[in-house]
Amino acid sequence: MRLFIALDLPWELREALLRLSGAGIPGARWVAAENLHLTLRFIGEAAGHVAEDIDLALSALRGRGFSLTLAGLGTFSKGGRSTALWVGVERNAALDHLQGKIETALQRAGLPAEKRRFTPHVTLARLDTVVAEAKLAAFVQAHNLFRAEPVRVEHFTLFSSRLGKEQSVYTAEAEYPLG
Repeated sequence: MRLFIALDLPWELREALLRLSGAGIPGARWVAAENLHLTLRFIGEAAGHVAEDIDLALSALRGRGFSLTLAGLGTFSKGGRSTALWVGVERNAALDHLQGKIETALQRAGLPAEKRRFTPHVTLARLDTVVAEAKLAAFVQAHNLFRAEPVRVEHFTLFSSRLGKEQSVYTAEAEYPLG
């Protein structure tokens, strides 16, 4: 089973993000509304007994709810080529604290430490093919002042992911409340 931990976004926020997508970047593969989320930790393939250990570790976490604001656009690049278009997250100590607690819990459950630095974002589009970097830069510049209304985070979710023809299918396996 392929797993990741994320914040599931409220529908109103997904709609605001959808208004950004769809036009101006030939070759971009836009993320469907039902798949928009903020990944806290990608796990990858996990056997059933490992998934149970992960669930137990996450169930033991305690934390408080907090507000989160999405703002600004950017891209990730690899080998000099843009690979993803994303919406950023305003600096948020509570989000960083939650992500750190999740990372510690997963390591205690036997998972290796995450090597990448946590960069909170919501992926809007995957850029699997070479896109016109000038069009991409113009899109980011035109929408860089994007700022969503703050949303309240009251839980985080363990998702499974199954690769599909058009897009991945995400299933919420367990939800973990924040006080």
